[in-house]
Amino acid sequence: MKNVLLIGLGRFGRHMAQKLHDLNHQVLAIDKDERRVQDAMAYVTNAEIGDAADPALIDALGVEEFDLCVVTMGHDLQASLEITSLLKKRGAPFVLARIARDAHAQFLLACGADEVIYPEKQMATWAAVRYSGNHIFDYIRLSPEYAIYETEIPDAWIGHTVVDLAVRQKYRLNILAIRKNGQVVPMPGPAHEFSRDERIILLGGEKDVQKFLRF
Repeated sequence: MKNVLLIGLGRFGRHMAQKLHDLNHQVLAIDKDERRVQDAMAYVTNAEIGDAADPALIDALGVEEFDLCVVTMGHDLQASLEITSLLKKRGAPFVLARIARDAHAQFLLACGADEVIYPEKQMATWAAVRYSGNHIFDYIRLSPEYAIYETEIPDAWIGHTVVDLAVRQKYRLNILAIRKNGQVVPMPGPAHEFSRDERIILLGGEKDVQKFLRF
C-alpha cells in the first residue's frame, strides 16, 4: 500500500483516484473546486479544497511522506510547472506529471518531475493499433522495438501444439499466456494444443508480430 497525493480531480484525476482506491492505496486528493472534492470523498482517503500552488498548503501536507505525488492538470502548463517545482523543493520523493503536448515534457522534467505521462497520446496509439489491425484484442508497447499483443489463434494452429509449430524458432515470438473462457493461463507448455476458443498473449519484435498477424 502506498500513500498518494493526487493534485487535480478532473476526469483524469477522478479516474486515477478511483483505481488507486480499488488497489487499496491511501489517497489524499486536492482540488480548488469544492464540488469535485465532495464528489471524490467516496473513493479517496481524504480530500481538501485548496490551491496546490500555495506553498503554505504544500508545507502543511508534509509531501516528503508521500510515496507518489501526481500532478494531473495537463492542460494548464503554468500550474503544472509551479506545483511540480514546489513539490520537489519540499522533498516529494516521486512526482508524476500529466502533459497535454509533447513539448511540455521537457519543461516539467526540468522543473523536477520524475516522469511524465501523456494519456491522450498513449490511448490514441493503443486505439490505432487495436482497431486498425486484424485479429488484435489488446496491445502493450514496451519499447519502440517490442510489444505484447493479445490476438486470435490462426486457423493453421488449431489442433497443433507449441512444439509442433516451433513458434519461437519459426515466428520469433514468445507465448506468454493463453486466454480461454475469460481465464488467463500463463506460460503454456510445449505440449499445449491450440483450440479455436482461445486467444494468445505474445511478446515479440514489432516487425515479427506484424508479419505473424498477416494470417
